[in-house]
Amino acid sequence: MKAFVSWSSGKESCMSLFRIQKAFDVKYLFNMVSEDGRHSRSHGVDKKLIQMQAEALGIPLIQQSSTWQSYEDVFKTAIIKLKEEGISAGIFGDIDMQQHRDWVENVCADTGINPILPLWQEEREKLVREFIDAGFKAVVVVVNEKYMGKEWLGRTIDESFIADLKSLPEVDIAGEKGEYHTFVFDGPNFKKPVEFYEKQKIYNDGYWFLDLKA
Repeated sequence: MKAFVSWSSGKESCMSLFRIQKAFDVKYLFNMVSEDGRHSRSHGVDKKLIQMQAEALGIPLIQQSSTWQSYEDVFKTAIIKLKEEGISAGIFGDIDMQQHRDWVENVCADTGINPILPLWQEEREKLVREFIDAGFKAVVVVVNEKYMGKEWLGRTIDESFIADLKSLPEVDIAGEKGEYHTFVFDGPNFKKPVEFYEKQKIYNDGYWFLDLKA
């Protein structure tokens, strides 16, 4: 079955791809970017870094720009075009936020795409440990200041990260409620690591962002 992966550049996207690559023919990574086309819409990652990530994975990347208001319409239009290429499934990295699943299923129903959620309802800490044990490498690029401080930006996802995260109140280990987001730069299905440097930390509307550059 031909599929695309809804791509954020973070750990859940990578784990979903990793799990389904043997069962599905993944034709594209599909990434939504800001209306100016410079950063990913969900994680604020430089567009060029996501292109380098796709090259390292050896999978073509499609990027579509939108505002938050036009996001759903742009998303639907893009995957309708993918369906015309014979793609019949979309892979999504949601774990157990029902409103996210509802959105995915509604969008896929409207476009005739079969939604696949490989991580659905799995235990959060188990998934993060599986990510680490598989050999993936990722850094924290966004934190919600309600839960975490800017000192968490740039932290590597490893055992010490899990241990420290457990000391914080009301923080989901996987960041499923938007407490933090990641950028994956290497892993078992990468042909080479994505090389980058940390430029600066930026605050915007309740969130801290780590500006990464190639």
